Amino acid sequence: MVPNNNTTQYINGGGDTEGQRLVHGVPEAAMQYPRQARNIAVCIEFKDSDEEEAVPLKQYQFTDSEAEVNQYESQRYSWTAVSKVVCGYPLSIFFIVVNEFCERFSYYGMRAVLVLYFKYFLRWDNDLSTSIYHTFVALCYLTPILGAIVADSWLGKFKTIIYLSIVYAIGQVAMAVSAIHDITDTNRDGTPDNMTFHVALAMVGLFLIALGTGGIKPCVAAFGGDQFNENQEKQRRTFFSVFYLCINGGSLLSTIITPILRAQDCGIYSQQKCYSLAFGVPAALMVVALVVFIVGSGMYYKAEPQGNIMLDVCKCINFAIANRFRHRSKQFPKREHWMDWAEEKYDKLLIAQIKMVLKVLFLYIPLPMFWTLFDQKGLLVIQPDQMQLGMMYCTLYEQILTVKLMFLKDCQPHPDPNPGAYHGQCNLPPDQKMWPELYKTLPTFPSSSQSQVKLLNMGSNPLTVTLPGYEAQTLSPAQASGDFFTLEAGNVTFTIGSTLQNITLDNKQRHTLLIPSDVNQWKLMDSLTEKPEQGNNAIRFVNGMSTALEVSTPTFNVGQIEPLFYSNYSLIKNGQVAFTIKDNTQSCEFSRDFGFGSSYVFFIPSTFAFGPNCHESLTVMEDIKPNTAHMALQIPQYFFITAGEVMFSVTGLEFSYSQAPNNMKAVLQAGWLFTVAIGNFIVLIVAELAKIPKQWAEYILFASLLMAVCVIFSIMAYFYTYIDPSEIEAQFRKKLDDDDDHKKQQKMGVEMDRKDSDKDSSSSDDEADPDKQTKM
Repeated sequence: MVPNNNTTQYINGGGDTEGQRLVHGVPEAAMQYPRQARNIAVCIEFKDSDEEEAVPLKQYQFTDSEAEVNQYESQRYSWTAVSKVVCGYPLSIFFIVVNEFCERFSYYGMRAVLVLYFKYFLRWDNDLSTSIYHTFVALCYLTPILGAIVADSWLGKFKTIIYLSIVYAIGQVAMAVSAIHDITDTNRDGTPDNMTFHVALAMVGLFLIALGTGGIKPCVAAFGGDQFNENQEKQRRTFFSVFYLCINGGSLLSTIITPILRAQDCGIYSQQKCYSLAFGVPAALMVVALVVFIVGSGMYYKAEPQGNIMLDVCKCINFAIANRFRHRSKQFPKREHWMDWAEEKYDKLLIAQIKMVLKVLFLYIPLPMFWTLFDQKGLLVIQPDQMQLGMMYCTLYEQILTVKLMFLKDCQPHPDPNPGAYHGQCNLPPDQKMWPELYKTLPTFPSSSQSQVKLLNMGSNPLTVTLPGYEAQTLSPAQASGDFFTLEAGNVTFTIGSTLQNITLDNKQRHTLLIPSDVNQWKLMDSLTEKPEQGNNAIRFVNGMSTALEVSTPTFNVGQIEPLFYSNYSLIKNGQVAFTIKDNTQSCEFSRDFGFGSSYVFFIPSTFAFGPNCHESLTVMEDIKPNTAHMALQIPQYFFITAGEVMFSVTGLEFSYSQAPNNMKAVLQAGWLFTVAIGNFIVLIVAELAKIPKQWAEYILFASLLMAVCVIFSIMAYFYTYIDPSEIEAQFRKKLDDDDDHKKQQKMGVEMDRKDSDKDSSSSDDEADPDKQTKM
């Protein structure tokens, strides 16, 4: 490589040492093996003892003399040729940290409203929305394997981050465009007319995002670790803590800002919830992240990819297994490790590196269970609709707690993430208290083959109604049945008074059967099948009078309600709300307090009396009870889960880097992230196959499994021994170098013996030749 602007971090013209990294301003090979540092031209940046500015670079020639190498090592130097050092840290770290902050803002900002986008923009149900969400998250943690292979074997970490960040940004833009309802809203009613277009564009965007964010995950952390010298272990550990702090900082801001952006109204023809803005801002931040990373490119240490290492690893493992199987007979002596059966074909250094990776991957086997329990908090996106507070407060608490814990965390390398795992399963007792409280106010909605019906007598005489499978229900005038009746969906025959009525009930729907004095004029009114979102309350009015009525509040107008008909649902906030009911000549006012997440139907009977106490004439039907569980019940869970995540993830990132061979750091980072994907797949499998009816019971199942896994993992971690991959690799390289020298010496000895033998043989022939002796 030719030095650029008189500076370089690589060796130029050294044969096997071509492209090697400088260590202490000296070639890595020259540091460890002076015999190999022959005629190597090196650029080293020396610093003057009294000045911080670097003096011009110089060229040096190394010889076989180890003393000469040590002479240059003892000089004052800057360990990288192009990166300034600030407070003991390479300046290049600043660009990596800012890039990570912006990228995490982009990812978590998009993810914060993703389930709501599925549910309210694409009109998917809860089950499909949750399944696609977990599939997307799992894919985000599967693609790191691809990114690690590309980085370590082909493009290198720097180029991989650049290229996949471009893919990432395109995906974010696609998501923002897919959320613009005006693109296909030809009739301008506020609803997209071609939902297939939006779904297809959203799926393409999510795939590109998963490919981009997953592909760069193992590269960014490892790339940041590469910027530190071998004697900067403390600074490297601090970097991983700050790195994870930036992850949570970006997540904190994005989960506060993007829901606010989504709540704005926007549109050309009609004003709707602004998902395009909620996705557009994260897309812009991803572009900023890419630009910041590129700006710092001149300061980075960029390790070159070292061939198709993943393919070599797979081939080596396959050969070791096959060779061991061929030599399974007792007549063949056992070897220390099963990978040693690959020595017949593969380099011992590669085998040693694979042993290091397999040793760590074995320790990762129990880890997916932690993420299985941790990612259950994804269900809490919908859970605040069932509680007495907005979702943002809980998310804000989680992120602030994470930031505080990051400052308290002592990030020493630790192979045992058990403290975090135990914290994760400690949310079991609080959940046991919270979920039963939630179920007190959560109705039992109909299944896919069922329908539910409530009865309302709008007439002025008592009425008897008989439903299939139930006893006869007698309703007084202006009276409703206490609860919904669950029936099989389809055509159902009701007995209303003395007449039979055939009524069609839809699957998974709730209905209210409105029965006037003329029972043949019955009406089937659809009711809500889920709690109103964001803690709102849904209300509607039924007019049982013979004249039209108008209902309004100080903030909105319910509208005019025709005789013997009903209004649409209106959403109102919690607190006291004043209503006004009026006809052509008179009116009345009344007030009512509302909680969170309830649904009511107000029936105005034919005997309704206008006046100061008109509310006493109303029949109020409570279809969905208000929430009674307070959001504060989630604080203990978030405390334990977040504390567990901080201790678990920060330690895991640093541990994965420190225990990986130099050419497999991104691969091992991908292995760490792969455990997250497996955890999400476990959630999907259990959700689909187990069919556990109660959510709290499913939480207890996962927490119990994690508790058992913690015991197993503690035993595994107890027997784990820390290693220094660089030291092991250096030992193997030195041994290989000594073996090569020994072989060369043997070869030279054999050649010298052969020459001496030829010379002796020639002399003997001369003495034995009489003609030659005569001539002499």
